[in-house]
Amino acid sequence: MGWFTKLLKGANHKFLRGQYHGKYEDNRIWDNHCTSVDDLTDVEKEDLDRAIALSLSEEDQKGKKIVEDDSQSEEDLQLCNIEEEEDEHLGKVQPVEDEHPGKVQLEEDEHIGKVQQEEDKHVGKVQQDEDKHLAKIQLEEDEQLARAIQESLNIGLPSHYDNDSLLKPSPNLFPTGYRICAGCNTEIGHGRFLSCIGAIWHPECFRCHACNLPITEYEFSMSSSRPYHKSCYKKQHHPRCDVCKNFIPTNSAGLIEYRAHPFWLQKYCPSHERDGTPRCCSCERMEPKDTKYLLLDDGRKLCLECLDSAIMDTHECQPLYLEIQEFYEGLNMKVEQQIPMLLVERQALNEAMVGENNGHHHLPETRGLCLSEEQTVTTILRRPSIGAGYRMVDMITEPYRLTRRCEVTAILVLYGLPRMLTGSILAHEMMHAWLRLKGYHNLSPQVEEGICQVLAHMWLDSEIYSVPGNDGAPSSSSSSSSSLPSSSSSSSKKGKRSDFDKKLGDFFKHQIESDTSSAYGDGFRMGNQAVLKYGLKRTLDHIQMTGSFP
Repeated sequence: MGWFTKLLKGANHKFLRGQYHGKYEDNRIWDNHCTSVDDLTDVEKEDLDRAIALSLSEEDQKGKKIVEDDSQSEEDLQLCNIEEEEDEHLGKVQPVEDEHPGKVQLEEDEHIGKVQQEEDKHVGKVQQDEDKHLAKIQLEEDEQLARAIQESLNIGLPSHYDNDSLLKPSPNLFPTGYRICAGCNTEIGHGRFLSCIGAIWHPECFRCHACNLPITEYEFSMSSSRPYHKSCYKKQHHPRCDVCKNFIPTNSAGLIEYRAHPFWLQKYCPSHERDGTPRCCSCERMEPKDTKYLLLDDGRKLCLECLDSAIMDTHECQPLYLEIQEFYEGLNMKVEQQIPMLLVERQALNEAMVGENNGHHHLPETRGLCLSEEQTVTTILRRPSIGAGYRMVDMITEPYRLTRRCEVTAILVLYGLPRMLTGSILAHEMMHAWLRLKGYHNLSPQVEEGICQVLAHMWLDSEIYSVPGNDGAPSSSSSSSSSLPSSSSSSSKKGKRSDFDKKLGDFFKHQIESDTSSAYGDGFRMGNQAVLKYGLKRTLDHIQMTGSFP
């Protein structure tokens, strides 16, 4: 090749040259400048043809020279092949160039255009493949992140921090961008974490506020910004029926519907109002399942707590009747006449009410009655005993003929009620007797029943707040203490009241205060307000003169 080198040295100022511009990966611009073959002399053309022919011959003998370079890209190899094709093309077309210079030039231009077009297609394909590769990498990263979050929700969560005080992340402890656990207030880093209730947690730091155990379910309950297992939340917050002890079921709308007693706050399923669940005739509480109660002969049911102080016959009620008389005497309202007081069954009370022309009756059930007419009443002579199945048996009754010696012939009270309720009924009926004996005639039901309820309320107050040796003072909702009895003899007969007796007294007061009827409810509230403002004596004087409350 030495002679070929000489030839090149002699003609290098007119030989082909190529230049590459632009970046390797991005844009490729091939600027190919050729010295025209028309500018060569005949001798130079002949030498060039001979050099190309010899070069091709040597290539055929020695084979193509392959250069392996790890840093050379696929695009460079393709450019080398393009250059070899151009050289071969020039070598083949050069002998014909002298005869047909125009045709050779046209073929050369077409070949260069074809090469440029193929190169542009290749560059576009490489760019498209690179975009697809980047999109695939981004998709894989998103899928990995989604799987990491999903797996973090299924991790067991040991409890090791005090759930009574959920720690809030301190923004000054760690650099900006770090995830801080709301439970332990430490860095989460790049490990698994939970994003719940507006905070970030270690999986082991998110737990139930009730049982202190991990919350691994996809769903959980919240109360006062505290997380709960759904089962733990139900145990703590879903109301249970006080009768059947089960969770109160939801209604057709998915809402928890239950009944609640306004005083005892007893919650129970609505179905218990229709399924025959027993209710105490005194305190009105539903009896819990499997709880014993007493069945009276007239069908009423009495809970065992009310039974403890229940008065069952006329003789047993006489001491309480004397206490009520002393109570009135302490109010300077002594009843001079001896009025019979009888305990009767429900049927006897209803029959007496039919034969009575005077008075007003508190329906649907009347528990006491002040009689003015002569009639025969069946009274309970001896306390019945409790037989099998907690039923009252061996009750002894006798007829009692009432004669009219004054405006009042007798006071009747329903038997089987606890002492506090029996006493309030007696106090109410005694006021009816006092009004009739003192000439308070033709009073409206609201005035007469209202002032009688005021006296019953006052007696309950005196019983609830009394202490040994002192009759006590009433509550602020009743009349002034100057109207209460001052006799010390009554206190010695009362004895110590149990907590349940006092609770019963509060309940019966609540019944009087919350009564919605016009005569008994509105009448009490108007009468009690008058007594609080003017005192009992001035109120009674005003009623006698005007027939209304002051």
